[in-house]
Amino acid sequence: MSAAHTVKAFDDELDQLRALIAEMGGLAETAITDSMRALVQRDSETAIRVVQEDARIDAIEAEVERAAVQLIALRAPMADDLREVIAALKIASVVERIGDYAKNIAKRVHVIEESPTIEPLSLLPEMGRIAGEMVHNVLDAFAARDAYKAVQVCERDRAVDDFYNSIFRTLLTHMMENTHNITPATHLLFVAKNLERIGDHATNVAEMVYFAATGHHIAERQRGDDTAYMAADRAGE
Repeated sequence: MSAAHTVKAFDDELDQLRALIAEMGGLAETAITDSMRALVQRDSETAIRVVQEDARIDAIEAEVERAAVQLIALRAPMADDLREVIAALKIASVVERIGDYAKNIAKRVHVIEESPTIEPLSLLPEMGRIAGEMVHNVLDAFAARDAYKAVQVCERDRAVDDFYNSIFRTLLTHMMENTHNITPATHLLFVAKNLERIGDHATNVAEMVYFAATGHHIAERQRGDDTAYMAADRAGE
C-alpha cells in the first residue's frame, strides 16, 4: 500500500470519527433545547421523547469507541493526529454525559407540570440557552481544531455559574417563604444543577480541544462563590 493511500485512508477514518462526534453533539444540543422547552411548556410528550432518544446518543458513543480503537490499532497515529483521536474518544464520553443531563431534566417535567409555577422557572431557559450554545460552540471548535474558540467557551462558563448561584438563592428563598414551594423548587434546583454540569462538561471538552490543537493545557480556571455548588453536590446530582 502506498504512503499516499495510507494517509488518505487515515484522513477518511478521522473524518468519519469527527462526523460521529458531530452527530452526537447535534443530538445532545437538541436534547437540551427540547428538555427545556418541555419544562417551560409542561409538555410531557416532548419530555418522554427526549428520554427515549438518549439511547441513540449512547449508541453513537459506542461507535466512536470502536472507531477510535480501530484507528489507533491499525494506523498508529502520532503527535497531533494521536491527540485528536484520543480527544475524540474522551469527548464522546463527555457528550454522552451531557445527553444524560438533558434526559434528567426531561424526567422532571412530569413532576413540575403538576406543581404551581414559581418565579425562578423564568430564569432557567436563558441558562439552558447559554449551556446549549457552549455545547454547540465547543463541538464547532473541535471540528475546526480552533483553540481560540475553545478558550471562548471556557470563558462563557462563568455566566452559567452565575445563573446557577442566583437561581439557587432564589429557590431557597421561595422554599423558606412557603412550604408548598419545597417540592417544585427542589426539582427546579436539580434542573439548574444539571444545566450547570452541562456547562462544566462543555468547558472540559474545550480544554480537550485546546490540548488537541496546541499540545498545551489551558490554565486552571478560577471560581468564585462555591456555596451553592457545595450544597447541591451534597444533595446529589
